[in-house]
Amino acid sequence: MTSFAELGLPTPLVRVLEKQGITEAFPIQEAAIPDALAGRDVLGRGPTGSGKTFTFGLPMLARLSGAPSTPGRPRGLVLAPTRELAAQIRERLEDPAAALGMRVLDVVGGVNINHHVRSLAAPVDVLVATPGRAEDLINQKKLFLDRVEIAALDEADQMADMGFLPQVRKLLDRVPRGGQTLLFSATLDGDVEKLMRAYMREPVTHSTAPVEAAVDTMEHYVLQVGGREERNDVVVRIAAREGKTIMFMRTKHGVDRQVKKLRRVGINAQGLHGDKGQGARTRALEGFADGSTPVLVATDIAARGIDIHDVSLVVHVDPPAEHKAYLHRAGRTARAGTSGTVVTLAMDEQAKEVAQLLRKAAVDATTLRVTPESDVLVKITGARRPSGTPLPPPGQPAQAGGAATGRRNARRGKGRPAAGRRQKRSDGR
Repeated sequence: MTSFAELGLPTPLVRVLEKQGITEAFPIQEAAIPDALAGRDVLGRGPTGSGKTFTFGLPMLARLSGAPSTPGRPRGLVLAPTRELAAQIRERLEDPAAALGMRVLDVVGGVNINHHVRSLAAPVDVLVATPGRAEDLINQKKLFLDRVEIAALDEADQMADMGFLPQVRKLLDRVPRGGQTLLFSATLDGDVEKLMRAYMREPVTHSTAPVEAAVDTMEHYVLQVGGREERNDVVVRIAAREGKTIMFMRTKHGVDRQVKKLRRVGINAQGLHGDKGQGARTRALEGFADGSTPVLVATDIAARGIDIHDVSLVVHVDPPAEHKAYLHRAGRTARAGTSGTVVTLAMDEQAKEVAQLLRKAAVDATTLRVTPESDVLVKITGARRPSGTPLPPPGQPAQAGGAATGRRNARRGKGRPAAGRRQKRSDGR
């Protein structure tokens, strides 16, 4: 593999990466960074987790270094579909930017806008933004894009799926023509292709494995679970496993209800959906990243762009509505070349729907019938009995009587907890 020094990045950036233990470039980085450094428009096609943040971020920092910035007028702009992804991009670029004497700021929805107004009062070199919040700040005349030299769009296909492209177009129309545009996406068709044609000049395209090929590092299973009651029992057993697990539901209400069920039997689960406040979302993601919260229950939209490593199992409790959603969900595991398991729970009434979904997604899954007591369920997922000791709602202290309830449940055969395991988050570049 090629080192970052060989790609032509400035020495301060290379040293910061070396301190973080990052010395060799991922394939998309090796392919695209030289073109981005040369000032060319770049189309990057590859699954989430393939190293796109550094692919656009490091050349952006290198090309913008050495010139001054002013308050409210960034010279680099990164647009991302979700606040979680925007925060992750800012976190990963902060140290490299500091090495060059530069400042990276993220502005996202769900945070008091006055906080962003105050932050923009100081010079900012690179702004990472969700489209809606950027538009709000522009309307308040606190943000101006007239000095943007390089614009990057991350997870462009997800922005299209979430209906953000009209806002994205308005923002890009404010960026001076003639600058550099970097666009990264899992797919480059449909609305993303239209965006590329409108705002990019002779872009060079670099592709890693497409989303469909990314499933090769995963094992896929359809577990037939009979009816709803059997499915719920299977969900509890799977959630009690060791390791990080993401469970997907179709609705916000389904997420909240599932979290309550899991916490009632002693499983430390937290939910993630669009109605959650920023504090709750941050707590859920931080707990999941450091392993203290082993189970994250999420909707499709809320989980898009989340880049947390060591997720060994993805469970479609509710099968997704369409095949692209299956691939995006599945992409939360088996990241950056690691392996993972993806399980779809199918009640009897959903069997035909799930089979069609997997055909469209070009996924070859093993189909098995399981019960909560099945040895095969344990073998595939690590399922086990939960402790039975109820946990309070997330963010609330434990209440008196919890231990007594747990002892009563234990006498009923609910089992005992195994020791928790904290997992280390990788660099996730």
